[in-house]
Amino acid sequence: MADDAEIMPLEVDDVEVRRAEAIDDLRAATSGLAIDGDRASAGEGHLSGEPVERDLVLGGDDPRDADIAERPVSEEEVFSGHIFSVSRLRVELPDGREAERDVVRHPGAVAIVALTDEGRICLVRQYRASLGRVTVEIPAGKLGPGEDPLECAKRELLEETGMEAQRIAYLTTIATSAGFTDELIHIYMATGLSFGASSPDSDEFINVDLVELGELVDAVLDGRIEDVKTVVGALACDAVAHRLEPSDFA
Repeated sequence: MADDAEIMPLEVDDVEVRRAEAIDDLRAATSGLAIDGDRASAGEGHLSGEPVERDLVLGGDDPRDADIAERPVSEEEVFSGHIFSVSRLRVELPDGREAERDVVRHPGAVAIVALTDEGRICLVRQYRASLGRVTVEIPAGKLGPGEDPLECAKRELLEETGMEAQRIAYLTTIATSAGFTDELIHIYMATGLSFGASSPDSDEFINVDLVELGELVDAVLDGRIEDVKTVVGALACDAVAHRLEPSDFA
């Protein structure tokens, strides 16, 4: 080992030079790579199209969509977990440059708006490690391989709440966060409820509440409910309830 006298500390100027060199190397390595929100290496900028007043046209149905689509070039799985995996995609942008996209791959899930005859919504209270607190949500669960979403909805409702439904109707499907994950949640509405016995997973500890629909909707509109599937489910259920006659729930 060298003596302490032989170890020469870097001068401040040397540190600054090395930092500048490292930054230059990083810029050179990424000069041909476009990253979301970073125009530094994008060359000439581009503008969005002019706003158009029109009827609703869904994604992929507008001929102009082909001009803004990205073409996948390669995909590499960089993480694989119990619930989801993460892939790194390299894509070709509409102007010919390439960019990287990190995508969380998820098998999908279901969520259930369970409405009692008295107009109360079934909610589960569950600790979420990602947020570090208990949240209030509609019942939900992950799809198994090849599982039918409707059958999954029946199973998850019974497992988490002990409720069985005489009728289950499809409400909508949501992309939970299209910016980085392919997760889709299929939301169902369950009525004609009867209570049996719950059987949550061994690592799930849940309490169940029955809350008036109007109170839940107020909490959503006040920003006190943050869970996206619960927000959408509550508002969708409220919209359906206003459009249907009471006899439609019977």
